[in-house]
Amino acid sequence: MFSILTTGIAVTFCIILPCLACLKILVLTRKWRRGSQKVIGFFHPYCNAGGGGERVLWCAVRAVQESHPDVRCVVYTGDITSTASQILNKASSTFGITLSHPVDFVFLQRRHWVEATRYPILTLLGQSIGSVWLAIEALLACPPDIFLDTMGYAFTLPLFKYIGGCRTGCYVHYPTISTDMLNVVECQNDSFNNRKLIARSKFLTKCKLIYYRAFAFMYGVAGRCSEVVLVNSSWTLNHINQIWKCQQITSIVFPPCDISSFLEIPLIRKPTQDILGEKYEGKLVVLSIAQFRPEKNHILQVESFHKFLSICEDPSKHLLLMVGGCRNEGDESRVAELKSLISKLNLQEKVEIRTNISYGELKDLLSVAHVGMHTMSNEHFGIGVVEFQAAGVMPLANNSGGPKMDIVKEIQGCQTGFLAHDVTTYSEALRDIFSLTAEKRTEILASARAACRRFSEQEFKQDFLAAISPVLVSRPKTE
Repeated sequence: MFSILTTGIAVTFCIILPCLACLKILVLTRKWRRGSQKVIGFFHPYCNAGGGGERVLWCAVRAVQESHPDVRCVVYTGDITSTASQILNKASSTFGITLSHPVDFVFLQRRHWVEATRYPILTLLGQSIGSVWLAIEALLACPPDIFLDTMGYAFTLPLFKYIGGCRTGCYVHYPTISTDMLNVVECQNDSFNNRKLIARSKFLTKCKLIYYRAFAFMYGVAGRCSEVVLVNSSWTLNHINQIWKCQQITSIVFPPCDISSFLEIPLIRKPTQDILGEKYEGKLVVLSIAQFRPEKNHILQVESFHKFLSICEDPSKHLLLMVGGCRNEGDESRVAELKSLISKLNLQEKVEIRTNISYGELKDLLSVAHVGMHTMSNEHFGIGVVEFQAAGVMPLANNSGGPKMDIVKEIQGCQTGFLAHDVTTYSEALRDIFSLTAEKRTEILASARAACRRFSEQEFKQDFLAAISPVLVSRPKTE
């Protein structure tokens, strides 16, 4: 048995090593043909998704262009159904971001290899291996001098560092695996990352723990191939430090939030009918801003709002408006499930869903909203919560992660919003918010606006450029 195993390992290495050597020769040849201009590549396969991660991407590209106009910026994307101009136009309409110089796109054909639906089991491992396969396509198409993973595919870092000869960096929004995920499995809790079938079985739980711990080890090895590590919050910093163990090169760079334009919105709410139409005259709007992903927990929003209506003074006055991006069929199916729940609870006249709205529409909705609801547990940061604060919308966020540790916390003894964690606490918090006196509401909103200036685009630019300067200012090794 041992001899068979060693023979298998030897044969595998005999196949893999020559392939890697050929790949490196191809990359070096294409880099030589490319010319001497320094190239920085941003790996972001879903750059046209329209979420918070994409705002970070475009602000990062803009920061590099403005501070280093001689550097060529390349974005690796799998959005093959969109053109470069359509992607840039969406960045402008969704985020209000316009680039000062052209940006090159490398359109990747293999993005389906990182889709979660492709891997019904061992999803994290499957997606990680798929990301390497996708990264090989990117590396061969346009080998950069500096590689930045801005979406969380840590297993691409060794490839670009050792085969591509690149300086490497990454911006981590959310760890692929975290100690919280390990704890959920270990405690046999049912969650979006732990099926009931596994949670109810001690044997399957042990098997999954072995898998998770092995994956966490590999994830840490891959992450340490980054020369600079940027994280978006204190929560993410804690988890990355525990798993990657490279504190000396890791720093918090809060994501850029569009507070400049939202700060222009008056604290006094516009008449609802002016924005939503006469049908909504006198409505008090609870607004949700989040992509329709499972971890955003939109079901909790609907159920909490339903319970709130049963304990508030006048249910007819309130409207829940849920807006967010739909990236794929999975997101669209979740919207359909939400609509089914809304119908089941008889909330068709009190809850609305709007998908893929424009930046202008978002500002209009923020100008009439009274409460901004956020329900993701252990959200890595929470850009939407900051936008609520800046726009004069009372934030009601989950009592965990970035919102708890960085955003909705007391600043110099002043309250900046509300926190909750389940249907009961959310519904009671909604009741308390709508029961505030005008003076108390204004006091909290003013404190929230002052606090959110820490998350401006200008602050992001300064912190981002300072963090990546070790790889940006020096020439990469190409051998």
